[in-house]
Amino acid sequence: MADGVRAVVADDSHFMRSVISDILSDGGIDVVAQARDGEEAVSAVIEHKPDVVTMDVEMPVMNGIEATERIMAECPTPVLMLSAHTDENADVTFEALDKGAVDFFTKPGGEVSMEMSRLKDQLVEIVVSVAAVDVGTTKSGGANSGDGTGSTAAGGSATDRTGAGAAAGQTTYVANPTLVIGSSTGGPKMVEQVMEGLPIEADLRVLIIQHMPEGFTGRFAERINTRSEYEVREATDGARIGGGEGLVAAGDRHMVVKNYRNGRLRTKLTQDEPVNSVRPAVDVTMRSAAETIDDPLVGLILTGMGEDGADGIRRIKQAGGETIAQDEATSAVYGMPKRAVETGCVDTVLPIDDIADGIIDAITTEVT
Repeated sequence: MADGVRAVVADDSHFMRSVISDILSDGGIDVVAQARDGEEAVSAVIEHKPDVVTMDVEMPVMNGIEATERIMAECPTPVLMLSAHTDENADVTFEALDKGAVDFFTKPGGEVSMEMSRLKDQLVEIVVSVAAVDVGTTKSGGANSGDGTGSTAAGGSATDRTGAGAAAGQTTYVANPTLVIGSSTGGPKMVEQVMEGLPIEADLRVLIIQHMPEGFTGRFAERINTRSEYEVREATDGARIGGGEGLVAAGDRHMVVKNYRNGRLRTKLTQDEPVNSVRPAVDVTMRSAAETIDDPLVGLILTGMGEDGADGIRRIKQAGGETIAQDEATSAVYGMPKRAVETGCVDTVLPIDDIADGIIDAITTEVT
């Protein structure tokens, strides 16, 4: 609930500061200060110690990236970036996430006041969710994090799992595995971390559904492509992938697995009605994957608000797939993973640092 949430609103436009502050106030959030630039935002955070900051990207004196970095260093506070819908701002927004911002929300174009009014419920919801994130502690796993269920930290390196000529007691990858990842608030950095930990030898086909608007998913795919061994791109209608490749669901499009044959899958993009109030929806991709793919399938739910992905996890489990959820301790927002776990269809709950190993365990078999 918004009751008791205290916010600082930073934007160089007086008009936008007023619109955002009014929306948050109407939603029950106490706006304790407004800032015209990054330097004022840092001072306001130190003085008022709010629960959350809404941070414009481009501001004079000190921009949103520098301000976020200062806030994280001097007075760690959850930051929600408010970004204009441009390629340049997409790059800057991801840089802000690298500096510690929790998530971002795109500023509307056109008639700003009318658009903001239409999006007000979404803005209030994400501000409240971001405010609940604990940025004062390290959100990572490790040997002592989470409940340890199914932990694979001691399971050996990827080189111990090579397929050809594996000796008894070693493990080998199953043929033609597919991984479907769903995430939302706080998810981009988590998705990148998981993908960085997956060896190309696993030959996964990877489908990524991150709740993210149009104009940002292409840049997100480029980041993953650069940081992982997998060839990852933004999904297009009719896109096909095989082993060692991945697709990121395009913003404002559902990604459906259309067909699967000989280790290659083809996707279709649709603008059907939002599911769980979002598009792209994790459930849409997971359901279609469960219905279409007859080779090994793994479903993963990472941090995020809402219940998207819970039914998809259920469908993957019913189809004989393996299912994993991020644990509460390392989730920025324990909404989507919690709902998935509550279905009773999650095989393993893991801290973020152990998830890549958990995926590998799910697609390896013991050689006897």
